Amino acid sequence: MVEQNMVINVGDVIPELKLPPVTRTTLALFAGASGDHNPIHVDIDFARKAGMPDVFAHGMLSMAWLGRLLTAWVPQSQLRTWSVRFLGITHLGDRVTCGGRVLEIFEENGERRVKLEIQTRNQEGEVKIAGEAVVCLP
Repeated sequence: MVEQNMVINVGDVIPELKLPPVTRTTLALFAGASGDHNPIHVDIDFARKAGMPDVFAHGMLSMAWLGRLLTAWVPQSQLRTWSVRFLGITHLGDRVTCGGRVLEIFEENGERRVKLEIQTRNQEGEVKIAGEAVVCLP
């Protein structure tokens, strides 16, 4: 967690969030929690009929993991903006790592803020989601 008067510099990397492999249970629990019961994420027969080898993770699950990355670094109340681009599919068994680095430090509305580059990567280093976030520093 960022502390008051902590020195932050452009290029600094925020602590990564490393997750266990994606499982069918992970997908079922997220479907229940989010209300997103799209069968492409939980029904192997449906996924195969759609041309996929198996079910795969919800994009919003990966975005939720990026939310965890950010709120492990600063309190949720300090998050100002957050946007992502979905670049690839997160498959069963993928071990996702979320990370970010400081792109810019600036002042806005009387607050010291940083713009972060954020992303999820699988165990092969392939970026699945890329985006940016702006957070207010304490």
